[in-house]
Amino acid sequence: MLFAASLLLKAFGIPLLAWVAWIDFSSQKISNRHVLLLLCLGLGSLQLVSIASRSWWDMGLSLIAGILLFVALFPFWILRKVGAGDVKLIAVVPFLTGGSGLAIFSVLLLVFAVATVAVMKNPFLLPEGAFRVYVQHMDRKGVVPFGVPISAAAIGAVGFQIYGSWVVASSSGILDQLN
Repeated sequence: MLFAASLLLKAFGIPLLAWVAWIDFSSQKISNRHVLLLLCLGLGSLQLVSIASRSWWDMGLSLIAGILLFVALFPFWILRKVGAGDVKLIAVVPFLTGGSGLAIFSVLLLVFAVATVAVMKNPFLLPEGAFRVYVQHMDRKGVVPFGVPISAAAIGAVGFQIYGSWVVASSSGILDQLN
């Protein structure tokens, strides 16, 4: 039951991550309020998993990953290569995905970041219209909304965890017992 509650907290993070991605895309700002809410959802989820499994390994791994990501990206913020919101968001994501989702998150982040840079550098790949004009404007300003690929990768990692838990629960007969 605690694992299900943990997944539910992670699932609540998905629309919030989508909202953060949209706000970052449209205004290049990531609110501290949203980052703190994601941190609370992630810590709550990890707390439930730690109690259920009687192991603090996942929480410790998430803490170490969050600190390392923050420390690694902080100099890039100082050099104005990434925004402060992006640094805080990527430092919070390990708490939301947990230690078991860090590998999936890393691969998805690489894929989405490369796709974002490709679209920003080659806006002619996009269909005609306002979207192309907006992307060209961001390219001229030198702004890339890095919160979008971070959020997309986190949504993918959390979605994969929820799907994996659903498959395990359905194959073990837990879902049949609930009906």
